[in-house]
Parts: sequence; structure tokens; C-alpha cells
Amino acid sequence: MLAAIRTFAKSWVAAILIGLLIVSFAIFGINDVFRGTMGDQVIKAGSRVINSAQFRREYDQYRKDLEQQAGQPITPEMASENGIDRQVLSGLATREAFAEMLSRMGIRPSDKLLVAEIQKIPAFFDPISGRFDRKTFEQRLGENGLRPEDFDRVLADQMAAQHWGSGVGEGLRAPRAYGALAAIYGLESRNVAYFNITPASVPAVAAPTDAQLTQFMQQNAAQLTRPEMRVLTVVRFSPQAVAANAPVDPAELQKLYDFRRDTLSQPETRTLVQIPAKDAAAAQQIQARLERGEAPAAVAKAVGVDAITYENRPRTAIADRRVAEAAFRLPAGQVAQAQGELGLAVVKVLAITPGRTITLEEARPMLEAELRKNAAAQKAYDLAQAYDQAHQGGADLAAAAQKAGVPAMTVGPVVKQGVDAQGRPVAGLTPQILEQAFSLPGGGESDLVDAGEGEFFAVKVERIVPPTLPPLAEVRTELARVWTARETASRMETRANELADRIRKGESLAAVAASAGTSVSQLTELSRQNAGQRQDVSRELMARAFATKPNEVFVTRAREFAFSVGQVGEVRMQPGPLAAMLAEQSRPELASTMFREIADSAQAAARTKLKVRTDVNRARAAIGMEPLAAEGKAETKK
Repeated sequence: MLAAIRTFAKSWVAAILIGLLIVSFAIFGINDVFRGTMGDQVIKAGSRVINSAQFRREYDQYRKDLEQQAGQPITPEMASENGIDRQVLSGLATREAFAEMLSRMGIRPSDKLLVAEIQKIPAFFDPISGRFDRKTFEQRLGENGLRPEDFDRVLADQMAAQHWGSGVGEGLRAPRAYGALAAIYGLESRNVAYFNITPASVPAVAAPTDAQLTQFMQQNAAQLTRPEMRVLTVVRFSPQAVAANAPVDPAELQKLYDFRRDTLSQPETRTLVQIPAKDAAAAQQIQARLERGEAPAAVAKAVGVDAITYENRPRTAIADRRVAEAAFRLPAGQVAQAQGELGLAVVKVLAITPGRTITLEEARPMLEAELRKNAAAQKAYDLAQAYDQAHQGGADLAAAAQKAGVPAMTVGPVVKQGVDAQGRPVAGLTPQILEQAFSLPGGGESDLVDAGEGEFFAVKVERIVPPTLPPLAEVRTELARVWTARETASRMETRANELADRIRKGESLAAVAASAGTSVSQLTELSRQNAGQRQDVSRELMARAFATKPNEVFVTRAREFAFSVGQVGEVRMQPGPLAAMLAEQSRPELASTMFREIADSAQAAARTKLKVRTDVNRARAAIGMEPLAAEGKAETKK
């Protein structure tokens, strides 16, 4: 039950109840799912279509999120083996089906609600004025390949889902009977008796023969086969490799400082209030009242306008340029009229924060580091171009590197994950280099590859070591140890089951344990609350103890290299106020579980009713994967 609730806490339904996380969509991109064409359908849910390009964008974002969580790149092979493409496909199909169903049910936010929600999103605020800005809104959407109307539709889906969740969840309460059952489940306690069968309880296993080990190797070939390995020669051009504490040209330093001085310095800022005036008479009245010290908000309200307040803003943040010029000529506390570009206004300066110009000496460390970084990037680029010119002229990788004056490094054998035969990381190999190297044939050389951030590389495959089973002589010792452990475990399990059968036929647990040369251990008052505190028994034994009926006998793995034979004794329920309190406390958690199940059912019903169609192979083709042999056609997912 708790696992299910933890799963619910991570679900999109829980996110609906928390609120709209629109900012993350705005910054990291929301994919356009409304412009699919009939000739390119990866997913079709009613009127909604996701095409190949849209699926690729969704998949790429999902993969990047997984890579950040895992802390390592996810290759196409890894993604295919773990079914990531199908996970994304199924998730998108469910999302689109549910959104379509809500729309058909008439759950749609009004245009007024949409506009109000968009204007709350910080990602669309002007960084200077701190308010919603239409130009910033369109720029952010354009950066993510979206049009305003596309974003409106996506936001409408989010809000519709929130409204649906609020309507379903409001007032949802789990029955008290459910709480009582949860209390019984949580407060139940058991007595369990058990004894262990260890390697000393069974005959020793004779040393395996070569024939047995060879057969064992063949049975476990998938686990024992060494992956393909490659010997590589790599040449890299990076700013870090050529960076040095080279002297900086004073003229270049001065030039950069002059260019950056304004952006590095802190401009003067002011806190002021601006009140629009309809005419000169109104302006005179507003000025007089402000000079008497009346509150700006009250003065503005009296003349039927809104006061505009700027908190600690530079001159460029004032919307009206002429008003800004007038306001920045006034001393603190003064009031003046200003004929702005947008009309007559009265301004009062409340506070002034003087600006500060950073000196060359203060900026020197940062500017010198920037110049050295730029110089290193230029040098790396020049070396890369010299190499590329030589390589394009017919020189092989090593000769072209020598002409460019950079070293070529030979490494390996190395597997695709960048480690050697002992599993140790091989220095100097990035995921991009490895991906390129393992896409080449034996003896193949790559062209010069731009790795980003000013780095370039080229790689040659010197030799390919194909996947192979290791020689028996090389792994005999370790293989014999594993084989012996497996045979010993098999004998222990067989012995434990034989003893368990005797108990089931009527012998006592203590008598059977004594006949096996061991004694019985007791777990008393064992509950789900204190089970985690028992470090002397295995999790498997704990699980069986709570899954087994009273007086039943079970066999399971022990904490060490052993098997346990156990029997559940008395099962008790703790009555009284604690049970009543737990029953009531568990109702909100149970209500959350009920809500999750309702949401799951609603999503499943949407996919079934709309007969959502997904094309697995078109989706795989969109992300560069090979088609699945058994799924060449679009299929209906219900």
C-alpha cells in the first residue's frame, strides 16, 4: 500500500493537485502536439496527432532528463534494450488521449483564465520591468519552436487537467472501514520461529571437472562473454590542453575593458512613483498633494488613476524615456511634473542608490581569464584546422597530427562504455569519442569532429577484438568458486525443503531442527513497524513471515549464505485507542490512493474509448532506431 502511495506521489495526478508547473515547461520547452499531418502519425488520439518530429523532440527531452538523473550518457543501444522509446510512446499516447477526452467532456478553461495564467509565468516577464512582456513571451516560445497559439493549447490542457483533478479530489474521503483495515494491517504482530540450513548442514561439493566448468560457461555464455573491444588512436584539440598563463596584451585588455565597462559597472538606481495626469490642472493638484507628504496611492486614487512604482530601478527600466530623464535629474524627496512620450505625469523620487564604475584593476583578473580562454580556443581551432587540412590532403591520422604538431594517443583495448578489460575507466575518452569510434569499421578513421565548447577530435580504429568467451584457464578459479557456491546452495535448498516437509507432516519445528544439528530462533511481537529494526534476519524471511498464514511452514533465503525454515505462530491485533487513532490517520493516505486509482482508470478509459493508435516503428525511425521485426505496422493500443 505504501509503495503504491509513493508511486502516486510521483505521478502527474499528484502534480495536478500541487499546481501548474508551467515555468519548467516554458524554460525547457513544450512540444507542439497539435500540428501532426495525416501522412506522418506516430500517435493518433481522436483529433490529436503527434508526428515523427514531435515525437523525436519529446523523446530527446526525456532521454536528457534520464541522463541527468543517471549521471552518464544513454546510448541508442541502451535506450532500445531498456524500452525507453516505448515508455515515451505509451506516456504520450495516454497524455493525448486524456486531454482529448477532457476536451470532449467540455472541461476547457476560458480565454480569460488562459490569459491570466500566462501573465503569471515568470519566464515571460521582462527582466528589467519585472512584468509580463508580450515580446519576451513570443521570444521564449520561438526559442522552443512554438507559436503562441500552440502554447495556448498546451496550457489549456494543463489547466483542464487541474480542474478535473480538483473536481474529483475535492471532498473525496476514504470510508472508515478502509481506515480500520489499514489499522489492522499496520498493527498486526506475529511470532515466527525458524532455523537455518548452512553449508555445514550438507555434504561438501567436490571440485568441478573441466567438463563441468565448460558446460557451466556455455549455460551462462551471455553473462561471461566479453564485449567487443577496440584499440583506438585519438587526437584531440581542446582549449584546456593548450591553455597556459601566457602574458596578456595590455592593449587588448584595455580594449575589452572599454567595451565591457558599462555592463560591469553598477548604474545608479532610484525608487520613485509616477502618477499620470489628465491635464495641467490635475498635474498641479497631484504635485501639491505629493509635496505635502500625502501617500502616492491615495493621491492617485483620488484623481481616478493608478500610481506606477519603480523599486530600485535604473534609468533604462522606466517605460517612458522622458519621464525617466526628468526623474533622474531630481534629488531624493523632490516632486516634479514631466511631459512624457505617453502623456503628462508627476514623479516623486523616494530614494537614490548611487552607481559605481568598476576600475580596470578590479576587473583585471576576470578580463585576463576571458582573454586567455579566447586565445586558447583560437589556438585549439587553428591546430584543428591545420590537422584537417593535412588529413583532407591525404595524410592518415597519425601523419596529420604530426604535421599539426599535436600528439596522437593510442589506447585500448576498450569497450563501448569506456572501460578496459578490468573495468577501469580509460582516460582521455569522452562519450562522443566512444560513440564515433564504435561506429567505424576496423581501420576506419573519422573526419574532424566538432565536440562543442571549442573542442575537436578525430579517432581511428586500429583493431577490433570481437566478443568472445574467455579461455577456461583464465577464469577457472573464479568460475569454480561460483559453480561450487551454486551447487552448495542447491543442496542447502533441497535439504531445507526436505526438513520443511517433515514439519508439514506433523513433526515439531524444534525436533526437526535438532535432527539437523541446529536450534530454533524466535521472532516475537514482529510487526511491520519494527521489522526494519531486525538486522539479524533477511528481508526475504521478513516478507514470508507476513505473507504466510498462521502455522504454515516456509523456506526462504537467510541473511548469510544459508536457507531458513520457518513457521508462523500466533498472529495478534493490537486493540484500543492506538488502533482507532491509526484508522483515522490513515484515511487521507487511503483517499490519495483512491484518487490515483480513479485517475488511472480515467486514463485507461480514455485510451480505450478513443482507440488510440501508436506506430512503434515510425517512432523508432524518428529517433534513429532499427524497426522491431514483429511490429512493422501501426497497432491499436487499448
